[in-house]
Amino acid sequence: MGHVVVAFDKFRGSATAAELVDGVSEALREVGTVAVGIPLADGGEGSLDVLGGANKFLTVADPLGQPVEAGFRLVGREAFIEMSAASGLALIGGAAGNDPVAADTTGTGQLIAHAIELGARRVYVLLGGSATTDGGWGALSAMPPAARLKEVELIVACDVRTLFTDAARVFGAQKGASPAQIELLTRRLERLVQVYADRYGRDVSSIPGAGAAGGLAGGLVAVGGRIESGFDVLAEIVGLDERLEGADLVVTGEGLLDAESFNGKVVGGVAAWATERRVPVLVIVGDIDAGLEVPPGIQVMSLIEEFGAEASFADPVGLAAQLAVAKTEGLRA
Repeated sequence: MGHVVVAFDKFRGSATAAELVDGVSEALREVGTVAVGIPLADGGEGSLDVLGGANKFLTVADPLGQPVEAGFRLVGREAFIEMSAASGLALIGGAAGNDPVAADTTGTGQLIAHAIELGARRVYVLLGGSATTDGGWGALSAMPPAARLKEVELIVACDVRTLFTDAARVFGAQKGASPAQIELLTRRLERLVQVYADRYGRDVSSIPGAGAAGGLAGGLVAVGGRIESGFDVLAEIVGLDERLEGADLVVTGEGLLDAESFNGKVVGGVAAWATERRVPVLVIVGDIDAGLEVPPGIQVMSLIEEFGAEASFADPVGLAAQLAVAKTEGLRA
C-alpha cells in the first residue's frame, strides 16, 4: 500500500499548508496509499495554523500604533506568539503603507506580557513577516521587567542568520525603507547594542539570527531568550520525527523553490530530517527559481512546468495531488 508522509508549507497567496496537506493526503488515500498529513511552517507567518486548536485574542498596537486584534495560542503553560499577528507588514498594507522608522514591536511585547499574565512559563515567539526594525525596543518596553522574565523560558523561533546590526541593510528595503532610512535604522541598531549591553549585560552584536524581524530576536535574547530554528521548533512540537518512522516517502513543497528553501525553510528542513532517516523525498512546488541547484537525492516537480502558470494558480491543491498520486504509483504495486 505504501506509507507516505505529506508535509507541505503554504503556497503563499494561493493555498495554505493545511489545504495542501489535506488535499494531497485525501487523494493518496483514495487510491489506496496510507497517507499521514502534517502541515508545517518555518516559524514565520502561518505557524499558528499548523499547531491546531483555537486562538485567544487580544487587542494590541499594530506596527504604527493602531489597535488590532491579534491571535495567539495558549496550551497549558506554553504560549505561541506569531509576531506578524501584531507587528506584521501585512497589517498595514505592505511596504507602501509602512513608516519604517516609526514602526515598532510594541504589540508583540503586549502579547508576550499577556501570555505571561495568563500563566505561560514557556513562550515561543515565532518571527517573520515583520514591518519593524526597532531592535525589539518596543516589545521590551511592553514586557515585564527582566527580573521577572527569568521565571519564563523564552524561545525565539526564526529561520535567518542575520546579525543584529545588519537587519536594516538586509531587510529594510522590503519594508519600505529608503537608503537614507536604512542608514538611520542601522545607526539606531548600533546604539541599541550598547544599550542592551549596559542594561541587560548581553552583547547581541555577534549572535547569528539576532537581526531576525528587524532585530526583535536580538532584543528578546538580551532579556534571556534563546534563538532556535523555527522549523525545528515546530517540527518537534507536531511530531515530525515520529511520523517519519516506517515511511516509504515524504512529500513536501512550497510556492517557490529557491536558494533559501534549503536554508532554514520547510522544504530543506523536511528533506534533512527525511534524508537522515533514509526516507526518499518528493518536493512539489509552484515554481522553481532559475538555475537553482537541488541537493542530490531529492526529486522536484513544478506545477508551472507541468501544467502552466494559469492552471497552477487556479488549482494548486488539485494539481499537487495529481502529481503526488502519479509519483507514488510504484508504492501501490
